[in-house]
Amino acid sequence: MTQPGAAAARQDNTPRPSAAPAGATKWLVGLSVMTGTFMSIMDVSVVNVALPHMMGSFGQDLLTITWVSTAYSIAEIIMITMTGWWSTLIGRKHYLLSSMVVFIAGSILAGASHTFTQMMFARVLQGIGGGGLIPVSQAIMRETFPPAEQGMAMAIFSLGTLLAPALGPTLGGWLVDNFGWQWIFYINLPICIFGILMVSVFVNDPPYLKRYIGRIDWTGISLLAIGLSAMQLVLERGEEVDWFSSNWIVLGTIVAAGALAGLIANEFTCSDPIIDFRVMRNVPLSVGSVIGSIVSFALFGTTFILPQWNQTLLGYPAFKAGLVLIPRTMVMFAVIPIVGRLYNYTNPRFMVSAGLSLLVFTTWSLGHFPLNVSFWSFTPMLAIMGVGMAIGMVTVSTTALSTVPKPRMTAASSLFTLFRRIAGNVAYALDATLIARRSQFHRAMLIHNLSPLNITYTSRHEGLALGLMRRGMDSTIALQSSSKMIDDLINRHATMMAYNDTLTLVSVLTLPGIVLAMFLPRRAIPDAEPEIEP
Repeated sequence: MTQPGAAAARQDNTPRPSAAPAGATKWLVGLSVMTGTFMSIMDVSVVNVALPHMMGSFGQDLLTITWVSTAYSIAEIIMITMTGWWSTLIGRKHYLLSSMVVFIAGSILAGASHTFTQMMFARVLQGIGGGGLIPVSQAIMRETFPPAEQGMAMAIFSLGTLLAPALGPTLGGWLVDNFGWQWIFYINLPICIFGILMVSVFVNDPPYLKRYIGRIDWTGISLLAIGLSAMQLVLERGEEVDWFSSNWIVLGTIVAAGALAGLIANEFTCSDPIIDFRVMRNVPLSVGSVIGSIVSFALFGTTFILPQWNQTLLGYPAFKAGLVLIPRTMVMFAVIPIVGRLYNYTNPRFMVSAGLSLLVFTTWSLGHFPLNVSFWSFTPMLAIMGVGMAIGMVTVSTTALSTVPKPRMTAASSLFTLFRRIAGNVAYALDATLIARRSQFHRAMLIHNLSPLNITYTSRHEGLALGLMRRGMDSTIALQSSSKMIDDLINRHATMMAYNDTLTLVSVLTLPGIVLAMFLPRRAIPDAEPEIEP
């Protein structure tokens, strides 16, 4: 017969979650983990405005210099996926601190680079360090705040993940214009050092977090590295080589699909998998990951499109083009804490649907702007878009992880982050391709009826030439200049129509998320805390 004391002893040995930090401590934990996360995400977009300057410094063409972004993305996305495994191997706090140290080292080396090879090595190092910061930070935030404050916890996390890519082009443009491209890397140092000190003092691993790996899944690691690297190369280089007309893009797609399919099969049969795909059986997590990807697609897509639009068609410098996004950033900064506070009192399905509906409305409206749009015309639509993104991302981030047991939180967070990161990469690739292809299409349509037989065209052509001749220009040169002016105007209109088409597509691709929101839980706070798994 079992003695009561023995039963009690067995119960006492059962792992239990540690109590959430009280008072100001939980906010200090949040601040600690968000510093590195903010810099990691911002480094994705802040570099883009400095690439033209790096071309001159390293003597590289545009096709080659974009590897500065590609190298970081490949390393980062691999480490995001492996975060759960690394946390189990060395402990989550040690992994977080190690990642921040590696990120700082990569930032120093990137800013001090004198050759393109040195820059490539530094960016890979940065990506290795930056990849683990995002999912670990999200998992720690979820575990630090009690269930009633999960909305506010994800609001704080969303402030970093949504504001970082929005601030990147503006901050990067200002640093490059005033101090040089090296400072987009050096700016990371004081912030990350502050984060390291804060994490060392305030963050601790919970007692239920396992720190054991039975055997190393070398097959999974190899397939992961090959599959994600090939996928990232295809997404980032496809447009430059005309996609599947290039043999190596076809080969890269086959390699990526084969390696990732093999990875999934291997991870479901491995006793100590590198990625815990089984956690995706959780319906709120899987649905929330898809919706989060849709919001990220809209966020990164518009972050790519709007500054390009303003630089290409309106002639704005890099800093002013980045300022176009500031209204969205300011609104998100103001609305996100409000959404976090209201989360407990709302239906997540309604909130996510409302946020996505605002995204659909604003991207559709931006997709119908004319060529002569002014700087301030963007402000109302981007302000409304900021409200939609704040509502959608805070709610879906909180709800998606609300039913995940705490021991699996890091693995779930890494997959949630992976979905969002891939969506951002797809947005860049798809938007760049659409703008290029639709510009060609609309130009062909616009010049279809331009001929000496078209009275409207000939009168406009001759009118421009006559005006130039009145200013003293030779008649032959005036006719040539008139033709070039009309050609430039056609190109501008074709490009404007291509941006319209791309933004309209973003709005259409956002619509399925409204339907998927119906599969999220009705209650903001679960009836009970998810059980701790043995």
